[in-house]
Amino acid sequence: MPRITILTERQLRQIVPLDLRAVQCVEDAFRSLATKAVAMPPILRLDIPEHRGEVDVKTAYVPDLDGFAIKISPGFFNNPNIGLPSTSGMMVLLSSQTGVVQALLLDNGYLTNVRTAAAGAVAAKHLARKDASVAAVFGAGTQAKLQLRALALVRPISEARIWARNASKARTAARELSAELGFPVTAHPEPTDAVAGSHIIVTTTPAEQPILSGAWLEPGQHVTAMGSDAEHKNELDPAAIAKADLYIADSLRQTRCFGELHHAISAGAVAADLGFPELGEIVAGSKMGRKSEMQLSIADLTGSGIQDTAIAILAFARAEAAGAGSAFES
Repeated sequence: MPRITILTERQLRQIVPLDLRAVQCVEDAFRSLATKAVAMPPILRLDIPEHRGEVDVKTAYVPDLDGFAIKISPGFFNNPNIGLPSTSGMMVLLSSQTGVVQALLLDNGYLTNVRTAAAGAVAAKHLARKDASVAAVFGAGTQAKLQLRALALVRPISEARIWARNASKARTAARELSAELGFPVTAHPEPTDAVAGSHIIVTTTPAEQPILSGAWLEPGQHVTAMGSDAEHKNELDPAAIAKADLYIADSLRQTRCFGELHHAISAGAVAADLGFPELGEIVAGSKMGRKSEMQLSIADLTGSGIQDTAIAILAFARAEAAGAGSAFES
């Protein structure tokens, strides 16, 4: 009789922290996307506009992996007003050989948060200057904090700036991160001040109008944009994409349909038929990343099913090793 492992958010937080192993897991997923016959169907998406809600369903099969995940990921952005987190959801891990359910990961979006932050770290590791020490983060929510923690794993960050439309929330996040990370994190009332002199800029908001202008960007900077995961979302001025010396997509098929590239094409800032490298190709070494310290690079991360399969498999392996979770026989 099939045995299903059920893991709660609390258990998953204990066994899958945001660490270098999680970053490596996502890095390996990007490499597989560039080098293996990965099956990754388009994202299934449902919008619930009257409640600022959206639900994405993502999956991917990677040859040679024992399992594949199907993730249901709701984001309801009015939730903080009623004391609830913006994101929730779950993952189901199934056997690649039999299709039998192996695990039910009741993570409430935690694993998605970890793999998204890890993807930001992978982008910075392969695209930012090696000596990048000053980071600017747009946003002050869960993902903003995780992105800064992830950056500190792969680059020698010694100073960070936070800008958010909610200045009070930015100040609170800055105090929390300063105490945790051991380097100064300051809230900036103006986004231009946060960007000036930064080496890495990460945007982590559900903005529907650009919040980062191309005119603010300087040679040598790296930008990771990860909030534009739907057609109506847009964090970067389209001129920023045109200005970049190096634009990299997590999935070019996705960023042409949504993401920052989608908006740049719609605005006429970038030709629709231009080819660009994907992050997996940079990781695998088949395409070249940053060529000089003065190049401006932009990574457009929309989130992909292969990241979910990778983090779910890591979670299941760690649960098995730790004897964590509850067994259920179907």
